[in-house]
Amino acid sequence: MQFALDEDRALLARSTRELLEKEASLATNRQIMESEPAGYSRALFKQLGELGYPSLLLTEEQGGLGAVAFAAVLHEMGRVALPGPFLDVALAIKVLAGSASAAAKKWLARASAGEAIVVLARNETLTSGDVGAPTTSFSSGTVRGVKRFVPSGLQADALIVETIGGLVLVEKPAAGWNAKPMPTIDHAQRFAELTLDSPGALLCEGQAACKAIGEIDLLGALGASALLLGLMERALEITLAYTMERQAFGAPIAGFQALQHRAADMLLQTESARASVYRAAFAAEHQPEQAAYLIAVAKAWAGPAARLVCGEAIQMHGGVGFTWEYDPHVYLKRVKTLEQFYGSTRAQLERALQARGW
Repeated sequence: MQFALDEDRALLARSTRELLEKEASLATNRQIMESEPAGYSRALFKQLGELGYPSLLLTEEQGGLGAVAFAAVLHEMGRVALPGPFLDVALAIKVLAGSASAAAKKWLARASAGEAIVVLARNETLTSGDVGAPTTSFSSGTVRGVKRFVPSGLQADALIVETIGGLVLVEKPAAGWNAKPMPTIDHAQRFAELTLDSPGALLCEGQAACKAIGEIDLLGALGASALLLGLMERALEITLAYTMERQAFGAPIAGFQALQHRAADMLLQTESARASVYRAAFAAEHQPEQAAYLIAVAKAWAGPAARLVCGEAIQMHGGVGFTWEYDPHVYLKRVKTLEQFYGSTRAQLERALQARGW
């Protein structure tokens, strides 16, 4: 499938690439994720807020540009393995925009401007990145429970907590969260386990909460798929560049037929992911009746495809491919996280089958 961005979204993609190459190159991001406790640049997130990026998922009437623009931006962020909770904040903003409560309006303004980090706290299990039924309670204005794998949970200023009674906004206490870090192999994503016994404000409940959660599941999978596309696309590019400069037996290894076949497989996986991601984004914006199926297909394809491409990038770099000084491991670690969260490959395959009534 051939898909071309319209003029406005193509301009957005180009300007985003220019911005990230200047302010958040991979070299810069590696330094931040390896040395900063938060794992990301708060100053860059403030800059993105000033430019309107966190609100991209909203409608044009609300100040956003929709799902296609959102996918295009996440695609570019994947190319530089941008650390931090941009995707999670964008999803939280989408939830806040759908609530009429005063607390939602307050935090919507702050998060949209890049002044605050608001993320969703949903997962309660240690064994899977897929979200199950919540056991966290909300009664008498207080949220009680334990949430795990909360993205940037230690740094978040507020949480949108999924509880038995609905989605609840919890502001960070003055003393800070009762939290502990949950380190993974991916230095670009910080997770935390939060034990909550905190006052909260109900954002939505019942069918409204179910609808909001369903929408976030779809958009989260779409955003993760776009990130995966950017990661594999850039991993392929740096691998091809390396094979053209690395020599063996007096010639660039790019001339070896075995490596050409592997590079062709990497390209096929990447281009197939590109088609599925943008087709899904178009459906999310213009064909909602097809969105559930197409987004599930995009995420189910992009995860394994990116793992293959980024794994091959390490292999084709030879003996230095797995070393810390080279970049391929950064991409593979990001892929491993994104493949498991926002709907694992297995979960997305099941959703695709359900969407088709199989």
